[in-house]
Amino acid sequence: MGKQIIAVDLGGTQLRAARYDHDLNLLQRESTLTRAELGPQYTIDRMKTYIEKVMPASRSDILGIGISSPGPLNPATGVIIAPPNLPGWHNIPLADIISAEFDLPVYIGNDANVAALAEASKGAAQGCRHVIYITVSTGIGSGVISDGKLVTGRAGLAAELGHIPIIIDDSNVTSIELQAAGPAIVRRIKSALEAGARSRLVELAGNDLSQIDARAVGAAAAEGDKLAIETLAHAGRMIGLGIVTALLLFNPEIIVIGGGVTKTGELLFAPMRQTVHEHILDGAFTAGLRIERAALGDDVALVGAAALTATAGGRMDISELDRLF
Repeated sequence: MGKQIIAVDLGGTQLRAARYDHDLNLLQRESTLTRAELGPQYTIDRMKTYIEKVMPASRSDILGIGISSPGPLNPATGVIIAPPNLPGWHNIPLADIISAEFDLPVYIGNDANVAALAEASKGAAQGCRHVIYITVSTGIGSGVISDGKLVTGRAGLAAELGHIPIIIDDSNVTSIELQAAGPAIVRRIKSALEAGARSRLVELAGNDLSQIDARAVGAAAAEGDKLAIETLAHAGRMIGLGIVTALLLFNPEIIVIGGGVTKTGELLFAPMRQTVHEHILDGAFTAGLRIERAALGDDVALVGAAALTATAGGRMDISELDRLF
């Protein structure tokens, strides 16, 4: 059967562990709530328990353990630095802790970086060597593969496209994330409603604006609500500007976009593509470019954690995935 891989998805809400074969096919998966509010030690203990659940009888069959985690983190040292959605996680040497427990190599990667590996190995970017993955959800994260290798930078902090500064109205310095992530979409909607704009969202929320979320905005837009459509278009344009920057920096062959906000489909993607077309320096940058939705859905972090292990922490070329075993 060959070597197997243990993959862990450490999320702010869900903690999942899985076992994959050498072709990154799923063999077993277990999940539980992270309960991040109870602190790092509680979550780490749960992680150990769930890794044990998917561990085979013989650990000699395991190549290593890959962990997808929110950043910032340092993949070289395996230290989780300070993820906003994991309270109390400050400079936690997670790789050393898990490696000592199971006596196996442990690789840790930023969730958006490992998602790029996942989509390149088993998803929308299969066969591509120049890939940019962007997730549009509660925040906006990204991962970059350049000529077959994951781009992480000196301390693992590279490719944070969501935090690219942009200027609006000549003076307001903001970022892609602050303009286009789920909470930003909701903030923009509420601000317009409080200023007197009309929208079906008020009815959908039972006249309680606190009940409006990004999913409701998407539903209203799908029904033709003008404010919801305009707000998603604004988000699409902001992401489009981020893509223009990414194209100029990395010249990829494919942009893969995932995350919950992408469920709005062309209401987000059409203005995004139009913005890229309008603001790119030259058509050479978009010749043959594909902009596609992510293919792996909720499995992207686990598949990415497995691919991270198979490529020795992303240091090996992704073409080696087919020849490792």
